[in-house]
Amino acid sequence: MQKPGASNWLLFVSLSLIWGSSFILMKSGMETLSAYQVASLRMLTAGIVLLPVAVKKFADFPARKHLQMILSGIFGSFIPAFLFCIAETKINSSLAGFLNAFTPILTIIIGIYFFNRGFERKRWTGVLIGLLGMLLLFFGGPATENNLVGYSALILVATILYAVNLNFVHRYLHDVTSLDIVAIAFLYLSVPAVVVLYGTGYFSLPLMNSKLLISTGASTILGVFGTAVGTILYYKLLKQSGAVLASLVTYGIPFVALAWGLLAGETISALELTGLAVILAGVYLANK
Repeated sequence: MQKPGASNWLLFVSLSLIWGSSFILMKSGMETLSAYQVASLRMLTAGIVLLPVAVKKFADFPARKHLQMILSGIFGSFIPAFLFCIAETKINSSLAGFLNAFTPILTIIIGIYFFNRGFERKRWTGVLIGLLGMLLLFFGGPATENNLVGYSALILVATILYAVNLNFVHRYLHDVTSLDIVAIAFLYLSVPAVVVLYGTGYFSLPLMNSKLLISTGASTILGVFGTAVGTILYYKLLKQSGAVLASLVTYGIPFVALAWGLLAGETISALELTGLAVILAGVYLANK
C-alpha cells in the first residue's frame, strides 16, 4: 500500500467533512419527506449536476464499461442511500456514522475472499479486533435495547455493498476516470430515482411549503455534495491509494457525524464510543 501524500490527506479531510455531515442531512431531509423520497432526491440531484459530463462522455465507453459503471453506482450509491435513510427513521445520525466504520474491515475480508487480494497473515489480529468492535457497537448499543437491531442491520448491509464496490472499482474500473464513473452511473440511476419520487407522491406535495423546502434543500445538498462531489473525490482517492486506504476515510467520518449529532441534541453512549474505538484500533492494526 502506498504511503498517503499531501493530496491524499486533503482528500481524506474533505471526504470526512462531506460524508460525516451526510447523516445529519438525511435526518433533516426526513423531517417532512419519507426515507424513499430523500434517497431518491439525493440520486436525482447528483445525476442532474453531473449530466453535462455524462452526455459528453457517454459514447466514449463500450457497453461492458457502461454495465460496470451502473453496477458500481448501484452497489456504491443507490442501494446504500435507501438503506441508510430507512435506518435513520429509527436510529440517530451519529450511530449511523459509527456503524459506517464497518467498511474498512469488510473491504479487507471481501477483497481477500472474492477478489483474490493479498493480505499478510499477521494482520488478521487487526481484522479480528475490528470485528469485536463491530459486535460491541452492533449488539451493545441502544439499538439492541430498543429492539432496533434490524435497522442497524440495514447499515451493515450498506457497508457490505460499499466494500464490494471498492474492490470492484479497483479491479474493473481502474482505467476510467472518477468523474466519468460517477457521471455515467448517475445518468442511469436518475431514472429509477424519478420513478420512486413519482410513485411516492413527491411531485404532488406543496413543494413551496417552508418545511418541505428545507427538507428538499437538505436532500439536494446531500445529493450534490454528499453524493456527486463526495463520490468523485472518493474514487480519486481510491485510484491514487488503493481500496484499503480509500476505505480508511471512515476514520474521520464518525467523528464528524458525532459532532453534528451532539449539536442536534442526540445522545451517545459510552459503549458506542468504546465500540467505535475498538473498530478503528483494529483497522489501524490491519493496515499498519
